[in-house]
Amino acid sequence: MRTDGIGRGVVLALAVTAGLAGLPIARATTRAAGREMMRVEARAQHAAPLPAFATRLSEGGGVPSRGTLPSSIRASRASLREADGASLPSYVRAGRTPILAGSAQKQFQNTVFDDKLGRGYRFQRGGWTYVHLEGGPHDIGVQHGYLLATEIADGFEALRLEMTHATGRDWEFFRRAAREMLWPKIDPEYQQELQGITDGLNDHGVKLDLWDVVAMNANSELPDYYVPWLDAREKAENRPEPVVHVGQTVQLDNIGVPGGSGIGGGIEENFDHCSAFVATGSWTKDHQIVMAHNNWTTYIEGSRWNIIFDIVPRKGYRILMDGFPGVIASNDDFGVNSAGMMITETTISNFHGWDPAGKPEFVRARKAMQYADSIDSYVQIMRDGNNGGYANDWLLGDRKTGEIARFELGLKHWKVWRTKDGYFSGANFPSDPELIRDETTFDPNRPSSSPNARRVRWDELMSANKGKIDPAMAEGFLADHYDTFTKKEGPDMRTLCGHGDAVPPSDPDARGKAFDPFGAVEGKVVDSGMAQTMSFIARIGHPCGANFNAAKFLEAHQEYAWESPVLRDMDAGPWTAFHSGEHAGQ
Repeated sequence: MRTDGIGRGVVLALAVTAGLAGLPIARATTRAAGREMMRVEARAQHAAPLPAFATRLSEGGGVPSRGTLPSSIRASRASLREADGASLPSYVRAGRTPILAGSAQKQFQNTVFDDKLGRGYRFQRGGWTYVHLEGGPHDIGVQHGYLLATEIADGFEALRLEMTHATGRDWEFFRRAAREMLWPKIDPEYQQELQGITDGLNDHGVKLDLWDVVAMNANSELPDYYVPWLDAREKAENRPEPVVHVGQTVQLDNIGVPGGSGIGGGIEENFDHCSAFVATGSWTKDHQIVMAHNNWTTYIEGSRWNIIFDIVPRKGYRILMDGFPGVIASNDDFGVNSAGMMITETTISNFHGWDPAGKPEFVRARKAMQYADSIDSYVQIMRDGNNGGYANDWLLGDRKTGEIARFELGLKHWKVWRTKDGYFSGANFPSDPELIRDETTFDPNRPSSSPNARRVRWDELMSANKGKIDPAMAEGFLADHYDTFTKKEGPDMRTLCGHGDAVPPSDPDARGKAFDPFGAVEGKVVDSGMAQTMSFIARIGHPCGANFNAAKFLEAHQEYAWESPVLRDMDAGPWTAFHSGEHAGQ
């Protein structure tokens, strides 16, 4: 966002006008100038038009009067007035505009303070968009929806195409599941936040409703867990076998589902998402916790998975996490909270199970990050109402005690391993024999599989570097391109930094998905010292630094032409530090 030239002139003119009119300058300039600054930022940073269902606020429209403000904004203002004024920035309490002169102006040059948005603001750095959200649940939602309206509208189009293409179900199917199955199970706090996101979007002119937003938040569990469960149930009802009842776990052996099947033939369904580790004690350089994670997903999503959320809720602990625009949980689940918890996960491959009576995973994951103050409390929150959706191996650290844990959560089975001297790695491999047997079709003995090959590589790197592991070394681990199956250096889907677009049809683990634009799309690293100051370092794009060119890829691989409306370049940025409560220029 720009504050020089016309942007600065608008701010100064508004300040003078407000002063002559006898209005409180801080409020008038913060509201009106903040709106104008957001328009300037939108023109500079988001030149591409919004999707057809979205419209921008009128460039020439004035700031609505107090009486004409939307109800969501009036509610946000009211809660702001109720909040403790001492927690506001000092320059706001003193009645000064946040657009300051000299070096201070540079310090806050990309920060938006708008009376309409309470304490919410955003800025960009290193390819990421940092968003600060603060207040009650609805306030946080309004800030989220309004500040990221353009990104959410764009992300919605991408997710809608992926979800409908992968499952063969139309978007109304997902809206109905969000409304009838998920919404009644969502905690009131997060219902308010989701409604706030919707209100913020609508106030910015984006025509999405609540069920679009809820379905978007369930973009992992609905297509990948609920739909296969439903397909299996519907197939069971059409054959002379016992009908699967609501609440019953379903194994997908010999059942074909869109995008893959169980043991019975076709493409084996895989969820190869993410590489991660956590280490502590004698394994790390300073004997404190080091944690690292790279997010594996489609390049469609990866090019948009570029938000750093700094959330200060009225209840619970402060959160710093990465995330996808419009989603209330991290969704690749990397973050820290002010209670000292360090959190990440990798998905359990070939997991099959769903309980429609359970609580959505994205709600439980957000709640655990917001309220957990120990490994035990994290486990308890995630188990409460478990629906089996987005089943993960959680890697946890408590910087207060130096203890780390692996928490494997299926639907029927769960288990926790913990230590104060050791490491746990994640590469989508389950560890509990009972869970593997009862809830997956995962083969732990196939060395060509991505999870097994990456597990071997993690063990090699940990053992070779015992006592030396630190954040700088962790960055290198996330960029690693050694394939333990082929014994060769080069990116593919068996390397810690995954590149599905580099996998040829001849690869034994291609399984019908050669040259898939899928893999590691960003990386994050944190240690105990960073967690204590609510900070971490992150790199957008492939952690190895390679760039992805969408046009060249689509020209070479017409089989992925269906992605062309939303597939775009994914450039790697630098490793960049972020901390809670910061502003641009700090």
